[in-house]
Amino acid sequence: MADSRSASTRMLKMKRVVAYQTKIIAFLSSILIAFFFTWRLGDPSFGESQYYVLFLLFFSVGLWVTEAVPPFAVGIMIIGFLVFSLGSDYFNAHPESVKQYVNTWSDSVMWLLLGGFFLAEGMKKVGLDVSLFKMTLKSFGSKPDRLLLGIMLSTATISMVMSNTATTAMMIAMVTPVVTQLGNSSNYRRSLLLGIAAAATLGGMGTIIGSPPNAIAVGSLENVGIRISFTQWMAFGVPVSLGLVWLTWWFLRRIYPIEIEVVNTDFIHASNGNDQKEEWMIEEENLKKRIVLIVLGITATLWLTNNLHGIPVAAVSGIPIILLTMLSIINADDVRRLPWDTLMLVAGGLSLGLAITETGLAAHFVSKLQHFNMNYYALIVAFALVTVMLSNVMSNTAASTILIPLAIILVPGESIILPLVIGLSASCAFFLPVSTPPSAIAFSTGYLKQAEFRRTGLLIGLVGPLLIILWVLLIGK
Repeated sequence: MADSRSASTRMLKMKRVVAYQTKIIAFLSSILIAFFFTWRLGDPSFGESQYYVLFLLFFSVGLWVTEAVPPFAVGIMIIGFLVFSLGSDYFNAHPESVKQYVNTWSDSVMWLLLGGFFLAEGMKKVGLDVSLFKMTLKSFGSKPDRLLLGIMLSTATISMVMSNTATTAMMIAMVTPVVTQLGNSSNYRRSLLLGIAAAATLGGMGTIIGSPPNAIAVGSLENVGIRISFTQWMAFGVPVSLGLVWLTWWFLRRIYPIEIEVVNTDFIHASNGNDQKEEWMIEEENLKKRIVLIVLGITATLWLTNNLHGIPVAAVSGIPIILLTMLSIINADDVRRLPWDTLMLVAGGLSLGLAITETGLAAHFVSKLQHFNMNYYALIVAFALVTVMLSNVMSNTAASTILIPLAIILVPGESIILPLVIGLSASCAFFLPVSTPPSAIAFSTGYLKQAEFRRTGLLIGLVGPLLIILWVLLIGK
């Protein structure tokens, strides 16, 4: 027995050593590749700043692809690298102001995301997300195909204001009583789990706060003087999001024919534990629920009517941050659990895109690319498909961070189209279980095989960008 334990311990240590070595090799390889591409693509006309930013671009891409360093740490590194390489006379003979690269931490997009995080945490804290889900679920009845559509629409709607990771975890937990009573070979079980994961991913298209790539697109466009309001983004994102959710539902019904006639939904009416609580505790919970609903309503209304009252979205985002903490609905521990790593990654990405533009690196390569007479619409399709492919193998936030600044400078006369297509297409990655956190959560249940993601992922990955391009071109011109 002792021998088997010691053997297991040695094996675990070996795996850790191999993991560390793999990361170190990936890190060093990223440096070497960055040096190589900087040397090959550099130009005699470049100054020190251009060389530094070019190296940083390839180094960051290498780290994002290999995941030698966590994505959020790459975001922090980008800002630190820009400060020391461009702003210090130790590294740059002609140091420049780096204030703009640090100021991305206070960008309006960052505050918009933070406000969304506080709202999502508040909804989760008081159980409002579960209550809304149950209300929606009841309205669709127990017919399996209608129930599947209702669950997917609920998932997509909630993921427009909550993290798609949290939404997936919540929804899968809610349908677990249904899933567990179905057999291992059940088509309906597959449809439920795949449908929830896909809907959570696609639902993020709907709002600026629904997915980090959306915020990156809006922030990058603001850097070139183009502002997109909360309502304007929804006009682009919501129709495509809901259309793709419906298409995925229809497709799942075709490839996984439903074998049951009625779904047992008795779990919806199960006791929520209120009978074990004092009356004052129930009243306090209901009061907190109403407060979160009011805060959500006020914040969403002001976001949606920004063009009428002119209050900046960043200022509106302060409403849930202040009220939910002041009224003790969100405490210090809840704040620590917020996805700060996402904000770090977005801030770094915005800084990198700004540096590429401000140092003149973008203009240089655009002038080189302009010699290639590629059809404008072919370019849009190429960017959309590359976005989906990259988002399947790396963070869709990182993929958007790389591609959106390039798109803005590549077609300056059509600045709004390509960034929107890229931002929305980043949410179409569903080919692998590791493509997105919702996919990974669904796969972790043990009820799905890797191959079962491919057919649905292929549909979303090919049809999704096509619908996005057609819709954005239709209303974005």
